[in-house]
This record gives sequence, C-alpha cells and structure tokens, in this order.
Amino acid sequence: MGRILAIDYGKKRTGIAITDENNIIASGLATVDTSRLTSFLKQVIVEKNVDVIVLGDPKSLDNQSSEWSENTHKFENVLRSHFPKLTIERMDERFTSKMAFQTMIDSGLKKKDRRNKALVDEISATIILQSYMSAKGI
Repeated sequence: MGRILAIDYGKKRTGIAITDENNIIASGLATVDTSRLTSFLKQVIVEKNVDVIVLGDPKSLDNQSSEWSENTHKFENVLRSHFPKLTIERMDERFTSKMAFQTMIDSGLKKKDRRNKALVDEISATIILQSYMSAKGI
C-alpha cells in the first residue's frame, strides 16, 4: 500500500501532511498557496507513491456542514477528476486549528513563531491524518 496524504484545505493556504512509507508516522509536509495546490499535488502524489487522500471536512459544532463545506466539496470533485484511481476520504476537522495552536504552545514555540499561520495549517493537516489513522486502526 502507498502512503496516505492529508489536506487541510483553506481559502489562501492549504496544509499538507503525509505518512511514512510504512504508514506508521504522520508528518507535516508543506503549506501550499491554494491557487497552486493541484499542481503541487500532481507532483507529490507521484513522487511519494500516494494511494489515499484524506480531506479535512469542515463541520460546525452541531455536526452540520459549515459555510466552508461547499468549497471543500468542490475541491473534492477536482481531486476526483485529477486523481480518479486514488481513494479520497473525508475526516472531521473540527478543532484541528485549536489543537494545532496548543501543540505549538506545548512544544515551546515562542509567541512570535505561533503567529505563523502556515505552520498552523501544516500541523492541522497532521492532526487530521493522525485522526484518520487512529479511526482506521492504522
């Protein structure tokens, strides 16, 4: 089985995380300008032998679709058209940004460094991937 790649899709920036070759460890890969995300993914999916894409699913607190959900669904359709052979799954991404920020605090990052929104997006993607792996028993 190939690697699993997670996406924290955003309006301006998108966080990307990926597993190691054995699908044991989830690690942040990059934060990409959303306008160039598809071309970035085309390259990474081939280079890293990706079989599964996990797309963060933005939900509201009451488990309903959020206002950003429609954009994520449109992007999911783009993914399916560009990568028809890959498995694409959705994973609840509620609270991942808050968890990412807390992770930054817990790791001892200075306040100035915690303002790096790109890092928050990458950590959020990693949390989405870890949640997916836990849910699947990987």
